[in-house]
Amino acid sequence: MINGILNIYKEKGYTSHDVVARLRGIVGQKKIGHTGTLDPEAEGVLPVCLGRATKVCDMLTDKDKTYEAVLLLGKVTDTQDITGKVLSERSLDDQDLSGGAVTERRAKECIRRFIGAYDQIPPMYSALKVGGKKLYELAREGKTVERKSRRVTVYDIRIKDISLPRIRMEVDCSKGTYIRTLCHDIGEKLGCGGCMEQLLRTRVGRFSLAGSRKLDEVEELAGAGKLEDILIPIDRIFEKLGEIRLKEQYNLLAYNGNPFGNGHIAYRKPDQENISGNGKNVSKNEGFRVYDSRGNFIGIYYYDGETERFRCEKMFLDPDQIH
Repeated sequence: MINGILNIYKEKGYTSHDVVARLRGIVGQKKIGHTGTLDPEAEGVLPVCLGRATKVCDMLTDKDKTYEAVLLLGKVTDTQDITGKVLSERSLDDQDLSGGAVTERRAKECIRRFIGAYDQIPPMYSALKVGGKKLYELAREGKTVERKSRRVTVYDIRIKDISLPRIRMEVDCSKGTYIRTLCHDIGEKLGCGGCMEQLLRTRVGRFSLAGSRKLDEVEELAGAGKLEDILIPIDRIFEKLGEIRLKEQYNLLAYNGNPFGNGHIAYRKPDQENISGNGKNVSKNEGFRVYDSRGNFIGIYYYDGETERFRCEKMFLDPDQIH
């Protein structure tokens, strides 16, 4: 089984599930999962987890993201993007708009006010579930249901270009932020309405556009037996954590998921005399990547200060590595 993460560049026209389906055919295994839905017309970074790396899908979904989007002012659609049914259109020069005609200055000031935390109502055309049914399924049936707002954080918005009615902007945001809805909300605040015309995801956590690969490239490398060249090892995701290597006689102890103490450790980085914290409230800095004596990655452990033992939080050991 192939274990690791591929930084895929999702092209327009593919759903995230389409990407997974094609990769299953390319690598010849079923255990593959993506790390967050991108709309079919959106493109950009989509980390995909293979084999035992599927255990980190939820962790990658939780990461902050960066997008480059084009906001089209003066048009409102039912999907909040350009693909939807047009619900209304307004001229940006209309003096009857709340606040008057939309100028570049007004638009910039309005956009800046969205930096920070705000309560965002998810769009009807989304994969979120209400009563066990996806919102977009209800929307296609012509139904609109009440959605609870969710607190999201927009860390920064950098305006790349303005040529009204279009504004190209780069957005750093928290997980769960809908850029379509951000565009809609900006347009609503300006009084003219707005929708998203283009979307490119440029970053998910540590995964960037620069290191992403299109599916055709992946297929070519896999055919040449060079998939390992672009496969990111699971432990690389946790490279900011400390590192522990066990003494040989205690390998089996960790293989079975048992806790271990300081006396079982051959090497630890950083080499701390005292590791503080308890098992329930351990901070991120108190987590460790644990390896056996031969350097095989076992999993993520945290230090339980009450029992003075390192306990397994998530196991990633590949049995093929130890035979």
